[in-house]
Amino acid sequence: MTKKRIVFGAMLHGVGTGWDNWKHPQAVADAGTSLPFYVKQIQKAEAAKFDFAFVADSVYITPKSTPHYLNRFEPLSLLGALAAVSSKIGLVGTFTVAYNQPFSIARQLQSLDHISSGRAGWNVVTSFLEGTASNYSSDGHYAHDVRYRLADEFLDVTKGLWDSWDDDAFIRDKEKGIFYDPEKLHLLHHKGEFFSVKGPLNIARGPQGHPVIFQAGMSEDGKEFAAKHAEAIFCGAESIAASKQYYDDVKARAAKYGRSPDEIFILPGISPIIGDTAEEAEAKYQERLSLITIENALTALGRPFDYYDFTKHDLDAPFPDLGNTGIESMQSAVTKITKFAKENNLTLRQVALGLASPRGAFIGTPERVADLIQEWVEAGAADGFILSPENLPTAIEDFTEKVIPILQERGLARIEYEHDTLRGHLGLTKPASRYTKEAALSIREKKGS
Repeated sequence: MTKKRIVFGAMLHGVGTGWDNWKHPQAVADAGTSLPFYVKQIQKAEAAKFDFAFVADSVYITPKSTPHYLNRFEPLSLLGALAAVSSKIGLVGTFTVAYNQPFSIARQLQSLDHISSGRAGWNVVTSFLEGTASNYSSDGHYAHDVRYRLADEFLDVTKGLWDSWDDDAFIRDKEKGIFYDPEKLHLLHHKGEFFSVKGPLNIARGPQGHPVIFQAGMSEDGKEFAAKHAEAIFCGAESIAASKQYYDDVKARAAKYGRSPDEIFILPGISPIIGDTAEEAEAKYQERLSLITIENALTALGRPFDYYDFTKHDLDAPFPDLGNTGIESMQSAVTKITKFAKENNLTLRQVALGLASPRGAFIGTPERVADLIQEWVEAGAADGFILSPENLPTAIEDFTEKVIPILQERGLARIEYEHDTLRGHLGLTKPASRYTKEAALSIREKKGS
């Protein structure tokens, strides 16, 4: 089999998404707002020649939210700072379409693309938590299907704004007094179901043309959206079989939109636990497990169910049937948890603790973890992985220092950067401006007549 270089991303997630991660003896308790922490993390990932670093986000919390969510940097500010202390690694941030405007997002991400010399990426989310509306002067949260319809229009408008200027529009001829060519400036004049945007954008087209589009859709609407728009997809990693099914599904859907499967990278999120021996790896997992309280496990379980209060149920009774509770928030997660609990006759306690600290497949020696990564890619279950330091604060160090060298020896991981942009790292072409396409189509139509 021809060797395929594996894509790697590093999740920069402070103390992690868990409620008890911050209590680990090696954890940096204030990591969420510690720039030195993030600088160290991204520089380790760049030294290992990762394709990108990834900053997740949400814009709603409750007093019971995970510690990292309670106190963390806004992604654009953080990525702008990290652009100054890195030179090659991609910079991907999460920004919601449900509570933003296309003009603002287009301008901010195009600015990041210029600042970083072509390393910007956008993780498109629709904001699943019902309470988010209360932070944005809105009486109610969009329904699940409406959010994806809005997202589709949002992406179309944003891409149109990124094409406001042709690549060579700014002449800057001092002698002739010509700053730009007016014929290479394009107004959008968009009027749709959700947005009305005239344009143009007040910043030149970026080095990548368009920042790279990331997405994390697991529901039917999410997978359809990903097949149409996404260039990299962050997904779950329950098993190699489940991942392969998702991989084949999304790439097959992409054909409907005239896209090649090679234009989409499927990237399961993994939280490896690595030890010099299998016993050491198991001990690290047990240490992580010992930090978790059942109270926090129930809180974690309630989040995808729109912060449902599970404490009202018997811990050792079968997992409760909640009907459609939370179905408009994290639809795919709610369905998956409920189905798994029912099929395996699990109690509420078992579901909560299992979700709070999932064991995952990627646990063991560096060789074992490298073998699994290679197996998933060669089986067509993944194009790469996003490393999420959920289980241990030393996850990035362990992975970059012990697993990456093994994969490099096998020809599966990059030894040096061959390109300067995120699109270059992923082998993606720079998108042609929609106005260039329209001009080319007009010429062909005239020749045809």
